Amino acid sequence: MVRGFTLIELVVTVAIIGILAAGAMPLAELAAQRERESELRIALRQIRAGLDAYKAAYTEARIEQRVDASGYPPDLASLVNGVPDVSTPAGKRIYFLRRLPRDPFHPDPTVPAAATWGLRSYASPPDEPAEGKDVYDVYSKSTRTGLNGVPYREW
Repeated sequence: MVRGFTLIELVVTVAIIGILAAGAMPLAELAAQRERESELRIALRQIRAGLDAYKAAYTEARIEQRVDASGYPPDLASLVNGVPDVSTPAGKRIYFLRRLPRDPFHPDPTVPAAATWGLRSYASPPDEPAEGKDVYDVYSKSTRTGLNGVPYREW
């Protein structure tokens, strides 16, 4: 008596494995998108907290105040590079972020982190964000829509 698999048994087994793999691929893509959405939420939260901390330091007169300034940083690099603390005689610097996170949905990894974000100035309307003299808020430049149905630009 010969023991082994017939050709039909092998073909059926390969077909079943193929069907299972085809079903697992969308789940893997969904998990990857959820991970990138989580990274986007965290990055937006970190940058916005840094912007708020900068504004608070400006309000407390720890940052040099100018007549034409809104109290928000002129660029995202100021959050990482720091600004002079005018309330201390030694001229220490105040830092608001250790590093600037990237937009996880930006397609080009060679672009600097600051260039991956869309910037909104204090003077621009919320429904049409535009750059200006300062950085009041950031948003994703991605044209994609999140799993919750809201475009990433509106997060």
